[in-house]
Amino acid sequence: MKQIKVSVPATSANVGSGFDAVGLAVTLYNTATFEESDKLDISAADGTRIPRGESNLIYRSAKSLFDRVGKRMPPLRIVQTNPIPMARGLGSSSACIIAGLLGANRMLGDVLDTQELLTLATAIEGHPDNVAPALLGGLTTSVFEGGQVYSVKREVDPSLCFAAVVPDYKLLTEAARAALPGQIPHRDAVYNLSRAALLPAAFCDGRHDLLPIATEDKLHQPYRIPLMPGSKEVFALAKECGALAVYVSGAGSTVMAVAERSGADAFYTRLEQGLEALEGLDGCEAFTLLRLDADNTGATVE
Repeated sequence: MKQIKVSVPATSANVGSGFDAVGLAVTLYNTATFEESDKLDISAADGTRIPRGESNLIYRSAKSLFDRVGKRMPPLRIVQTNPIPMARGLGSSSACIIAGLLGANRMLGDVLDTQELLTLATAIEGHPDNVAPALLGGLTTSVFEGGQVYSVKREVDPSLCFAAVVPDYKLLTEAARAALPGQIPHRDAVYNLSRAALLPAAFCDGRHDLLPIATEDKLHQPYRIPLMPGSKEVFALAKECGALAVYVSGAGSTVMAVAERSGADAFYTRLEQGLEALEGLDGCEAFTLLRLDADNTGATVE
């Protein structure tokens, strides 16, 4: 088997109002190479600390596909690079799942189609809002029903740019989930449903005027922001710098800001300067600013 290389984009899920249903892909990529070996050998080319045995998520995902088709997986050498920050709400686990599945699928001669891969990835992850854009690219709206994924992809308007403000602390999905209430008022559900319906037009059809409305939320952000030191100040700063929309990326702790590409240089410069002034605030020692675009292609295999 010749070496197989998989590249998977980072993803930003929920996108404000689209809780557990909407996600988009951005231009930050994890990669993984696969080749046969005489024993299991997993390493990180960039020095990231990762599980190096069978608990590794890329390995487990690859094996799940072999198991799905009734084949025995050979010993592999897997080398990862992991620029997507872990436990920061940018889809690092989904990137690993998609990498493992695509690597295994290519080893087997692409036995599963895209829909089957997406369904298997969702079964591993538990929900489709990150794995769908990681696989497909663009802005995706997805439902997982009866063991089947129903997903629609739209290409994100290239006139938009993104700023991921990544704090120096993690927020594990389990903790972010635990902060959510068991029940919500009917009016909050209606509030989110009406705004989520605007997301495709806001991000894909040039309706930038809809972005601040479409990304508002009452289902998860009010409960998670208190777990994210400095996030309220980042929201306010990004808006002052010209962001059209600001939202909690995934379960946090990253805050994502959306702006028009025509003013990107000034927007990024002002935001970076403002973040320096916020460092050390409220338990967050530092913020990292990632300058990103939308990825409309999704994961690739070579």
